[in-house]
Amino acid sequence: MSRLTPYNSKRDFAVTPEPPGRIAKRAGKKLRFVIQRHAATRLHFDLRLELDGVYKSWAVTKVPSLDPATKRLAVEVEDHPIDYGTFEGTIPQGEYGGGTVQLWDNGTWTPQGDNPQRDLARGSLKVCFDGKRMHGGWALIRLRDKDTGFRKQPRHNWLLIKETDEYAKPGEPDALASEVTSVKSGRTLEEIASRSRKVWHSNRSEKKEPEAKPRAAATRAKAPAKRKAPAAAKPAAKKKLRK
Repeated sequence: MSRLTPYNSKRDFAVTPEPPGRIAKRAGKKLRFVIQRHAATRLHFDLRLELDGVYKSWAVTKVPSLDPATKRLAVEVEDHPIDYGTFEGTIPQGEYGGGTVQLWDNGTWTPQGDNPQRDLARGSLKVCFDGKRMHGGWALIRLRDKDTGFRKQPRHNWLLIKETDEYAKPGEPDALASEVTSVKSGRTLEEIASRSRKVWHSNRSEKKEPEAKPRAAATRAKAPAKRKAPAAAKPAAKKKLRK
């Protein structure tokens, strides 16, 4: 089974604007990361780290905290395709993950260890971010489930923690909450949602226009025929000649 089979099986690509899943080749020497602000059932932040041709992904329940003392819950979700790293738009309601997606941050990341695959499997991954909003050292630490253990859980819960460095802001857990625009388009979530509705509305209008044009043309064609009616006044002129 492909690592992207769960991603593809949850989506109808005839309906959603999300990209179909495929394993990608590494584009450069540095690994990419992206964080997407996602207004689904609940507003959250989707953290994605490029590794082995896919984005390893977590749904972070609140804006990442620059305060090392404030930990954010990060729920592990299915791997996403690398093409998802540029996706911004609205997933239709009723579809998996329905809601508006905003490209909140992107850049590159570097593992602090020499084997990130092993660190992920062990449940402790330390990274350095070089993004537009996320910088410096961070840790992803997997939580142990006391009842079933790691292997039997359908989804693992992790903690996203800022390390103490020059980019940390102790006592300011929500310092990044004021960042509400897209690093791709500069738009807010509301503007992205509005733009998506306009695109869908215009497509529906274009389908109706060809039906309206023939009716309008027929109305204009009949109008000149009514204007020729005054020609019936010619017999009156002939009576004057007989006199």
